[in-house]
Amino acid sequence: MNSKNVYQGKVETRRTPDLIIKGSWALEFKIIRPYGDNGKEAENWSVNLIHPYEGNVSALGDCIKLLRLGIPEKKAVVAIGYEHDPPRIPIQPLLESFEILAEKIMKIELGPRETENRKNLIHPVHQQLTVHAWEVCGLK
Repeated sequence: MNSKNVYQGKVETRRTPDLIIKGSWALEFKIIRPYGDNGKEAENWSVNLIHPYEGNVSALGDCIKLLRLGIPEKKAVVAIGYEHDPPRIPIQPLLESFEILAEKIMKIELGPRETENRKNLIHPVHQQLTVHAWEVCGLK
């Protein structure tokens, strides 16, 4: 069986959400990279996750957009982090900041963080990949 046929009509990409799996999930994705491909520290790299204002393109803004979609699918934000191994600038404080801002300041109810890690990537700067995901459950 051709794998393309399995997902035909069930998965679509669009602007909001980034990916929808019909009848299952509406997903927004963000990249977290403290360093650029050139090995230099990236400017404003944390803004993708924690800019706490509605209507922006951060993960916090995406949570609000997801909740307003009015579709039956469960909603989640996914942060894909690339780091050195070991990390030169750990992304853990950024992830915790996202959770605190979402729950305490913006009153967004998140599910528990799910994390998956892959090491030994061949890129000289982005040596490990960590995927973090939170279900966006609602507003408190």
